[in-house]
Amino acid sequence: MNISAPTQMVFIVSVVLALLGILGVFNVVAALAGYATWLLILGWVVLAVGCLVKGL
Repeated sequence: MNISAPTQMVFIVSVVLALLGILGVFNVVAALAGYATWLLILGWVVLAVGCLVKGL
């Protein structure tokens, strides 16, 4: 299995999800507090899939 760099769009999406998760963890955006862990996990999964699937 070859690992490749994710595209810029995949990277930006994963960073946005991670930032939303961090904002939820610290209750900056109270509406995201219940989803903070899932947003962080989803950001990591998006980045991991972007690295594993070539051209994504």
